[in-house]
Amino acid sequence: MNNFKKINPEEITENTFKTIGKDWLLVTAEHNDRCNMMTASWGGLGIMWNKPVAFTFIRPQRYTFDMLENEECFSLCVLGEDYRKALMFCGTKSGRDFDKIKETGLTVQYYEGIPYFEEAKIVMICKKLYTQYLDKDGIIADGIAANYKPDGSDWHKMYISEITAVLKKD
Repeated sequence: MNNFKKINPEEITENTFKTIGKDWLLVTAEHNDRCNMMTASWGGLGIMWNKPVAFTFIRPQRYTFDMLENEECFSLCVLGEDYRKALMFCGTKSGRDFDKIKETGLTVQYYEGIPYFEEAKIVMICKKLYTQYLDKDGIIADGIAANYKPDGSDWHKMYISEITAVLKKD
């Protein structure tokens, strides 16, 4: 854990609206010895089933989606503004076509076998609890369906995951 200390999820003091919506997160998973990450700007943190949880939304076309589907755990990494270029790359390029770790120069570390990045300010280790696809039948507000293809092939899948550990940079 090098320069990290373990804290309780309740000790996260950062503004989650800014952290997720403006600063972005890296969703990081590994499957079959292949690690990949993608930038996420949709999601949230809260309490569900009396557990601290993260809400993550991933489109099925994303390379990271298959990794999340095949693994029980993943990490959410919060990086500083110095890593905006890496975050942009991870949000616009596919791990199918690029080795994102090599391209961004980020350093993979592991917490109990779950990959995360040494450059992160905060790392949330997450264990999936519940998944469900979003769909047009659940929409009650105008304009939301415009975010998706008319054939419904790109609706996000929601992951509700228990935050089992939080690592914060000293």
